[in-house]
Amino acid sequence: MTLQTFFSPRGVAIVGASADPMKLGYGVARNLIQSQYTGAVHLVNPKGGTIMGRAVSRSLAEVPDPVDLAALIVPAAAMPAALADCAARGIKAAIIMAGGFREIGPSGAALEDEILRIARENGIRIIGPNCIGLLDTHYPLDTTFLPPPLPAPGDIGFLSHSGAFCAAIIDWSRQQGFSFSRLVSLGNQTDVSETDLLPIMAADEHTRVLAMYIESLPDGKRFIEEARRITRQKPIVALKVGRSASGQRAAASHTGALAGADAAYESAFEKSGVLRADSAEELFEWSRALAWLPLPAGRRMAVLTNAGGPGVMSADFIETHSMSLAELSAESRDKLRALLPPAASLLNPVDMLSSASPHEYAACLQILLDDPNVDGVLLVLPPPPMHSTESVADSLIPLIRASAKPVAIALMGSNLVREAWRRFNAARIPTYDFPERAASTLACLARRAEYLQTLDSDSAPASTLDHASISSLLAGRPASWLDPEAADRLLSAARVPTAPLKLARSADEAASLARELGFPLVLKIASPDILHKSDAGGIFLNLNSPEEVKESFTLAIRNAQNANPSARIEGCHLQRMIGAGQEVILGSTRDPQFGPLVMFGSGGIDVEGLKDVAFCLAPLTVREAEALMDKTWAGKKLNGWRSIPPADRGAVREILLKLAELVQRHPEIAEIEINPLRVLEQGAVAVDARVRVG
Repeated sequence: MTLQTFFSPRGVAIVGASADPMKLGYGVARNLIQSQYTGAVHLVNPKGGTIMGRAVSRSLAEVPDPVDLAALIVPAAAMPAALADCAARGIKAAIIMAGGFREIGPSGAALEDEILRIARENGIRIIGPNCIGLLDTHYPLDTTFLPPPLPAPGDIGFLSHSGAFCAAIIDWSRQQGFSFSRLVSLGNQTDVSETDLLPIMAADEHTRVLAMYIESLPDGKRFIEEARRITRQKPIVALKVGRSASGQRAAASHTGALAGADAAYESAFEKSGVLRADSAEELFEWSRALAWLPLPAGRRMAVLTNAGGPGVMSADFIETHSMSLAELSAESRDKLRALLPPAASLLNPVDMLSSASPHEYAACLQILLDDPNVDGVLLVLPPPPMHSTESVADSLIPLIRASAKPVAIALMGSNLVREAWRRFNAARIPTYDFPERAASTLACLARRAEYLQTLDSDSAPASTLDHASISSLLAGRPASWLDPEAADRLLSAARVPTAPLKLARSADEAASLARELGFPLVLKIASPDILHKSDAGGIFLNLNSPEEVKESFTLAIRNAQNANPSARIEGCHLQRMIGAGQEVILGSTRDPQFGPLVMFGSGGIDVEGLKDVAFCLAPLTVREAEALMDKTWAGKKLNGWRSIPPADRGAVREILLKLAELVQRHPEIAEIEINPLRVLEQGAVAVDARVRVG
């Protein structure tokens, strides 16, 4: 049995079918029959009789062939028996709509475990429980209990954890003028997950775009693999809810504290080419545009308007979404000058004035589309005072349909633009209520184009790490923070430059070691119970004599004891002080769904104050490492800023790649943090590092 059976069954049994219009069993039976499904429909209820003029079987055992799919609409307590009946009848696909399982607590979770056991033992695949079913508008098939009619055949495949969201979106889509090819409400996902269904949805010839409403991804690594394969051919747009960090675990390191609950999802979507929407409107506005519009070659956009205010608004939103206003060619400006009144603005935005006719709208749009400096157009269309909006729409539709460049239309208004909206929508040209939504959509199209352009153009460098030494160092260690000397050896085996440490257990030993190391020096408290040494007054910088070292040793011990009287204090570490340079932080923590998550940002004492950090899941490619740095002020500053001289950004990139390989290859490493990494004009040195294993 394949999961395709859910979408193309030869026969469907509705277990719990009802003649009562107030019950779900009636709604499912009604929808399946009215959907013009061409397979066999079997209604099952222990009472027998007829429903909607069709005979009702008293049990699954009475149901004749063919029957591939069962929609189980019985109470949760009766579900184990219903699944056992499916097994006896040879049915391998079941949709469980009832609630009362894991979502209600331990008793429901135990019941859900029981139905999963029965399903696994009998080779049955389950969608649900706690879902509203699925539909395929082309097959056609509707196993939901939602009010009719079945949505019109469309081209967006939709997977949702929330049944209520599905119900609302189906109704909303009719008003918005788009529809679905397939829609699945996943519910609790006790068996079949969105990752299981992604390849089935993507293989559907009627599906041009996949949209997803996601609450969690239990198997994050497999999701990335499937999504990355699919997005090479078809776009995926996702709305991930639950962004707050309230569920993140407590962490002692800066890296753990800064890696919010959402950082891994953000990186997972980026790595797999999934376009992340921030709202329900974006989810479907982007999906519709990806299905209907061509992709731009770049981010240079033109604005065409008949009013100054909306034009300025559009220009602002274009830049807000990391695009730029195209510089029109001299030829385009000459053509516009010959066409428009003297008071019109020929710069970008192009303001044709309120008198713009349908002919002028079309002619100006064609000029902009023909300009090689323009990658796409944001066209603003509030109701023209001298012409009907639908007449303007009629003049534009042929040009937009024929264009290889996207045109996003801000159709501003309500009653006066309703007929124009209908005509644009019938021509598969999406419109937006305001310029902000149109600009957001153009940016989405540009991101999709950039993703496709960079496929197969990037790779990770060849490994230089001494993995044998790393494995030997980590072998058999209990779950704990490594001592600083071990952390230093680990980084050295990973080919990360370090400033070696020497441990002094007394002030006299510290002075003696200082003479060996040379000056200037840094002194740090050595205690497994004090992770943030500066907070405890346990770091002294720029020490230039044995006397300063002895005095600092005594102060560091005293400060540490005051800060944490129960701390184990082993002495102090001495280290040559690394001079001028920029301070950054590198780190990694391990996400339970996606694995190691690498961090980069502003280092030193500014870490948690500035929160200038970004994350990317390991492993990293060269392009991903560069993009990770580009997301932060720290990364941009490495190129030099005003009085701050440039530092060796390439050295940081190489250390990021080594760090990502280290945590990817050695899952024993739960957390690692280099803070600061001192970035010099040539090279970079790890000044302080913490590593937690286990």
